[in-house]
Amino acid sequence: MAFTAGVITFPGSNCDRDMAVALEKVSGKAPLRIWHGDAELPGNIDFIAVPGGFSYGDYLRSGAMAANSPVMRSVVAAAERGVPVLGVCNGFQVLTEARLLPGALMRNAGIRFVCRTVPLVVENASSLFTQGYEKGDTIQIPVAHHDGNYFADEDVLNRLEGEGRIAFRYGEPVNGSACQIAGVLNERGNVLGMMPHPERAIEPEQGSSDGRALFQSVFESLAVA
Repeated sequence: MAFTAGVITFPGSNCDRDMAVALEKVSGKAPLRIWHGDAELPGNIDFIAVPGGFSYGDYLRSGAMAANSPVMRSVVAAAERGVPVLGVCNGFQVLTEARLLPGALMRNAGIRFVCRTVPLVVENASSLFTQGYEKGDTIQIPVAHHDGNYFADEDVLNRLEGEGRIAFRYGEPVNGSACQIAGVLNERGNVLGMMPHPERAIEPEQGSSDGRALFQSVFESLAVA
């Protein structure tokens, strides 16, 4: 495949290698590894992944410092040009702090770290990230987070519902998220933030390969663009 993917790494990222390995396994091409201090992205970047972890030690708020790092200015600009951007777990937190996605991620209900495979219901199967699924599919994807409780005011929640921008919902109570939201899209549909880790579910040996279709969806979209 001719496209170029990139994985951002911040101080405290711990899922960047997982993401890079998943992207290479699914696409057959190793992604670029991009450091948080790089002010410019490669000019040929076609897809950006913001991985999980504890960027900058989760100081202030999870993702708050990473959202103001030099590389994120370029990520925001790329997203505004239409480049697909995926934020997973801490990456979702970073994207909300960077205002690429609405809402915020708060401490889990019960103030407990949640680490297990959970059922996700596919709510939108027409985005470039989710077209490999059917609406209503239930897939099994791992979560591992302490601050995954999605919050937005009523107007934002109603807009997300009305515009079909809720990509995934939890199929069972997980962290207290409003409307069981596990993943949301931006208005244009080229930015997805989700708390569960699809990069940890691309092979049966991982317990589930249900995450593979997400990456295949992106790559197939890029291949025909």
